[in-house]
Amino acid sequence: MSDNSNRDVQPSCATPVTRPRVITLAHGSGGRIMHDLIQDVFIGAFGGQEKAQRHDGAVLDMATERIAFTTDSYVVDPLFFPGGDIGKLAVCGTVNDLAMCGARPRWMSVAFILEEGLQIKTLERIALSMRDSADHAGVSLVTGDTKVVEKGRGHKVFITTAGIGSIDHGLVISPDRIRAGDAVVLSGDIGRHGIAVISSRQGLSFETEITSDCAALGNPVMALLEAEIEIHCMRDLTRGGLATSLVEIAESANMGIQIAESRIPVSQPVRAACELLGFDPMYVANEGRFVAFVPQTQADQALSILRTHGNSQGAELIGEVTGNMPTGVTLLTSLGTQRPIHMLSGEQFPRIC
Repeated sequence: MSDNSNRDVQPSCATPVTRPRVITLAHGSGGRIMHDLIQDVFIGAFGGQEKAQRHDGAVLDMATERIAFTTDSYVVDPLFFPGGDIGKLAVCGTVNDLAMCGARPRWMSVAFILEEGLQIKTLERIALSMRDSADHAGVSLVTGDTKVVEKGRGHKVFITTAGIGSIDHGLVISPDRIRAGDAVVLSGDIGRHGIAVISSRQGLSFETEITSDCAALGNPVMALLEAEIEIHCMRDLTRGGLATSLVEIAESANMGIQIAESRIPVSQPVRAACELLGFDPMYVANEGRFVAFVPQTQADQALSILRTHGNSQGAELIGEVTGNMPTGVTLLTSLGTQRPIHMLSGEQFPRIC
């Protein structure tokens, strides 16, 4: 049984004299303190008339027949890491899931689970990061929710999002659309997010600081679609990394995929960190990278388009779809041998996104 004798006693009056600067259970009560938090932190950061109305939801005008819808949760530890934070991660992760469906990201909802004792200034920093990331990605944060749990029953902040995007083209982008001969295009170097988070968590320092690749992918994907690249399938390379994503696609499509180790970009700092820590960069999480399967005849054009965007300047052609015999993913090693790539069977990084 826990000892609560040292806890601050909150006044029971309807309107507190001062506003607490840390999250308390009262912030989840539905009363004045909760309303002040929403007004000061969330509406203050996200803005917009539709949020100021404090309705139970957002009414959206949709002039499209096809939409994409996604939901996700974010539990990264630590909350802030080189190149990003949990707020940026939540926005970019949602935007990227929509983009992988070929949808233009439009709207997001966000729900916060806050732990009692969290500093309000920390929450403000996260909210402002979300606002800046949403503005950059062209997505609107239109509705949300807040709940508070007792100290010790959470991990400072958990964030759950949902996103809606509009599909303004006739393509069906799915693993079952890939074909033998398709080119496999990777949007940039891999492994930076996972190494940035684990180094920050463990207090590790390297000769060169490794920053997360956390970024919204909507713009480069929309550029491919606007150029009428016939995208058959896309996947962002989050937990499980490049290897797990490709295996998932190969199994879903019942196809074989061959990739070349020499073509997969890995920065020297990430490669050195992986060797030191015993990780395979193929399985390290990313938050701003994706693979696209396109007809071989359009591969060069797709690469040229991707390389005009900041977060996909390092795009490379890394392999091709070999057909349905055998199925699975094969890596052509730098030594000229071949080895099968399997899905990650365990957990390399806890609480990575």
